[in-house]
Amino acid sequence: MVVHPPGPDGGRHVTIRGEQAGTAHHLLDVLDLLRRHGLPEAHEGIDDPRLVEWRGGDSRMWREEQ
Repeated sequence: MVVHPPGPDGGRHVTIRGEQAGTAHHLLDVLDLLRRHGLPEAHEGIDDPRLVEWRGGDSRMWREEQ
């Protein structure tokens, strides 16, 4: 899973297994996308770089740096 850098609106595109899964505006959106794509247990490793690649900031970054 890849959570891409934040855009101007704070949304981050999310890809799961190479497919566009949606856009997250906060961590709960990421968890919902995981659940909807059959990975409900992945929330336990949300900060594990082997499971989730956070690009352009970690799980606490939701706005572009100015």
